[in-house]
Amino acid sequence: MKIAVSTDGGNVAAHFGHCPVFTIVEVEEGRIKDQAEVQNSGHQSCSLPNYFGEMGVTHVLTGGMGEKAKEVFGRRRITVITGVKGSVADAVTDFIAGKLADGPSLCNHGTGGHAHRHRCGGGGCGGH
Repeated sequence: MKIAVSTDGGNVAAHFGHCPVFTIVEVEEGRIKDQAEVQNSGHQSCSLPNYFGEMGVTHVLTGGMGEKAKEVFGRRRITVITGVKGSVADAVTDFIAGKLADGPSLCNHGTGGHAHRHRCGGGGCGGH
């Protein structure tokens, strides 16, 4: 299994699309086999679900993500878990141990001056 974690300074970023890097963690038999960081190339084209899908990512851990983006990841059979806080290391450890559950998104799309109005190619992914 491969996990992509939205990362900012070693912690889980509150907003998936705006994090500077993603930590990609490969887990085998309940243990971390490999870990690497990849730069966030931006999410305006909604290319991240395809990119992660091609990498073999099966799960995304993040503080927050819009519902439309979660739908796009779901179509790629990538499970998104939102509401994740703390260090990347703790989040991954908790996930492997089965201690993480999907929670409320930590970013508020469309409120507090944080509205997103970009669209993906063609039909778009709405808010993401």
